[in-house]
Amino acid sequence: MLFWIVTGVLTLVVVATLARALVAGQVSDRPPAAYDLDVYRDQLKEVDRDLARGVVSEADAERARTEVSRRILAADAALQREEATDRSGKAGAVVAGVTALALIGGTYAIYLQLGAPGYGDLALADRIEAAQILRTDRPDQATAEATVPDTPAPADVPPDYVALVEQLRNAVQTRPEDVQGFALLSQAEARLGNFAAAHDAKSREIALIGDDADAEDFSEYADLLILAAGGYVSPEAERMLERTLALDPADGPARYYFGLMMAQTGRPDTALRVWDQLLREGPADAPWIGAIDAQIEDMAMRAGVNWARPVIGTGRGPSAADIEAAEAMSPAERLEMIQGMVAGLSDRLATEGGPAEDWAQLISALGVLGQMDQAAAIFANAREVFGTDPRAMDMLNRAADRVGLQ
Repeated sequence: MLFWIVTGVLTLVVVATLARALVAGQVSDRPPAAYDLDVYRDQLKEVDRDLARGVVSEADAERARTEVSRRILAADAALQREEATDRSGKAGAVVAGVTALALIGGTYAIYLQLGAPGYGDLALADRIEAAQILRTDRPDQATAEATVPDTPAPADVPPDYVALVEQLRNAVQTRPEDVQGFALLSQAEARLGNFAAAHDAKSREIALIGDDADAEDFSEYADLLILAAGGYVSPEAERMLERTLALDPADGPARYYFGLMMAQTGRPDTALRVWDQLLREGPADAPWIGAIDAQIEDMAMRAGVNWARPVIGTGRGPSAADIEAAEAMSPAERLEMIQGMVAGLSDRLATEGGPAEDWAQLISALGVLGQMDQAAAIFANAREVFGTDPRAMDMLNRAADRVGLQ
């Protein structure tokens, strides 16, 4: 209620100021020139009376009449101008009324579109805390799957393929230790759109593989969990994403889904950082690029960031040509090249920002170069940026440990 009172008062003050300016030309009911005309007409009558009494001569009376008549003409012209101004003042009042209605109505409509009526003001710390609560208390995988409607099998799947899949289902029931069978069943169920059955088969496959399961296995499992939940990243899917990124921090699908999870749990700022870096790295034909491209502008708006679209696939690390050139360099030339790359990365992070991976890379590079004071300063800045992101802080702390900052 206080918000509406304050904004209402401010709007009325602005409207009143504009209205006053628009009707400033409006005058009183009887313009001043009308009083002048009354005075001059009385003076003309007074001249006639003085002539009749013999107080003035005929010549003097004529000169007085001429002068008073001249003043009457001038006053009449002034009266015409004031009446025109009065009419414009009335038009100004109409314009002021229309402007007031447009200002009040337009402001309210824009607020309904961009604002959040009834939503209280929250400090950044409160918003982060609310996002953490949302992330902790969100529905599990089973609850999410229960809300997803059943989808029919794709129309392009031939009947004989469906029959083969049914045979495969029966086969794995009789051979519960068949890793390859469950791998094939997971792929087949996914093609039929049975994502819940697909991730069940993938789970059995990973359990049979054991410690030999790699990042790709966990990434595929997370993907199937999310597809089964209709695009929702559940706590179970999050755990699979964490295992994927622990084995391969560069896994594209896992990083995309991690950004999606942050967006779904009230952290569009983190989602924007992750997706922006994925766009920069590319390649342009990567399957996650299209999904990011369709959502990232809205994510930037939600994060309150004036985001500029990067060139997709430019990357940030040394190219193959850079590596080949470095092999032919002397130690001094190679060191100079590395220092140039570190300086470029440092400048970019200072001006554009970047994901935690880039900050960790910069800390490691500065430590290798022996620039420990600068590495400590970068680490302190990174903690301010990513202090509420456990995954990012873990990566930064490992980089700091490697160079001896902690």
